Amino acid sequence: MTSAALRHFITVEEYLTGELTSEVKHEYIDGDVHAMSGASLPHNTIALNTYSAIRPRLKGGPCKAQVSDIKVRLLIRGKDIFYYPDLVIACDPRDNHSHFLRFPKLIIEVLSPTTSRTDRTEKLQNYPTIPTLEEYLLIEQDQPRVILHRRSKDWAGEVREELDSILHLESIGLALPLSQIYEDIPGIV
Repeated sequence: MTSAALRHFITVEEYLTGELTSEVKHEYIDGDVHAMSGASLPHNTIALNTYSAIRPRLKGGPCKAQVSDIKVRLLIRGKDIFYYPDLVIACDPRDNHSHFLRFPKLIIEVLSPTTSRTDRTEKLQNYPTIPTLEEYLLIEQDQPRVILHRRSKDWAGEVREELDSILHLESIGLALPLSQIYEDIPGIV
């Protein structure tokens, strides 16, 4: 018997219920779940730095920033997918579920050795299917390098590598210095 035949596929409802009590987060791809590993200190610091820069810009407005524990739900060719992005900004009043978002405006992933390939390929292919998504930002954790994909540029990647450069997040009207993203990262700043 193959390992695929031994795999137990679960429903969306089973997945969502299980995630409420699970000590480990799982991403869900059409009935199959994949455990996520914990983040490194640089990964977490970059995510917090980015959140801290974005949060004041959103305060008092319709958009809200969520960090790592909120899922994004996609439906692609009839298949349910749930990802846990590092940061997600949503402004759509239709996003009223307590544990996932369906209509984000900006998604940010901090790349790590275990997630980089998925973030650069699978998620870059899947996230743009979300009609409300305007930007998808990938942030390297071991060097100053960000890649911003925009709907308005047909999802082509714009790369910034200089710490003194400014990243313009048009979706939320924020000019973000790379030095702020990488603040307190040993060996970078």
